[in-house]
Amino acid sequence: MLSVTDAIKRRISTRAFLPTPLPRALLHEILDVARWSPSGGNLQPWKVIVTAGAAAQEVKDLGLKIMGDDPTRSQEGDRPMYPANLWEPYRTRRFKVGEDMYAKMGIARENKPARYAHVANNFRAFGAPVLLFFVIDRRMGHGQWAHLGMFMQSIALAAEERGVQSCMQEAWMRIREDLHAHFRLQPQEMIYCGMALGHADPSAPVNSLRSDRAPVEEFATFLGF
Repeated sequence: MLSVTDAIKRRISTRAFLPTPLPRALLHEILDVARWSPSGGNLQPWKVIVTAGAAAQEVKDLGLKIMGDDPTRSQEGDRPMYPANLWEPYRTRRFKVGEDMYAKMGIARENKPARYAHVANNFRAFGAPVLLFFVIDRRMGHGQWAHLGMFMQSIALAAEERGVQSCMQEAWMRIREDLHAHFRLQPQEMIYCGMALGHADPSAPVNSLRSDRAPVEEFATFLGF
């Protein structure tokens, strides 16, 4: 069985999937494991919408149509993907992983159409057969958003253990109000983001990308040792 350490190190943001369907029983099993994620006060402040088949295609078509009509649209609101005027070292990290990704695909910086086409693939879930959406109550605080993130990580690792790859997709927050209407959510509910699930396409160059990580010495302070 895959160890936790190996699952963490092996998991990447998969950006090219095979169309092979995933059984509902497998998805239920993954969620049944992830529900034991840490949750302050045991609030468990998460809901998940699991889409596949025609239901997933409807959402993909919605995203492609909306972003095709207006590629600048953003419904991030007061919960944006990134802070404004991103500072160092975060700005450089974000820029580098983007450039590394396009280099893997052989897309030059000046080839804007090809880059835009890849961005649009977010709304195809990169070909994944299953697309999850994570819902949280708008009234929840920063702590509960952290708990939701732990839950998402648990899903990704439980999936990896079972040979299923993932990509956490914040791109969907750009149409979160349209998704709110599509899924007929309650007024107090909001979509955080999506997650693509499926089997990685081993022939896709983009799936060989392994983003850099800062060494422990750069982010950790040890006291009392």
